[in-house]
Amino acid sequence: MCRFDDEMLVNMHVLGFPAPHAPVMHLRRLNGGDLFGTYSDSFDRVLLGAKPQPGGEVAT
Repeated sequence: MCRFDDEMLVNMHVLGFPAPHAPVMHLRRLNGGDLFGTYSDSFDRVLLGAKPQPGGEVAT
């Protein structure tokens, strides 16, 4: 998921397909729409729950 201003790209995970072969949705924030907000809130919850790896290691 990539967010910028009032737009975002969301990679849809599809069982059996690597990420580069899965569909991507281009979302824009619209008045009265909730899909952008749903994904944005989900991203924020994941980010708030993230913890740094010990010793600066990258998770595999």
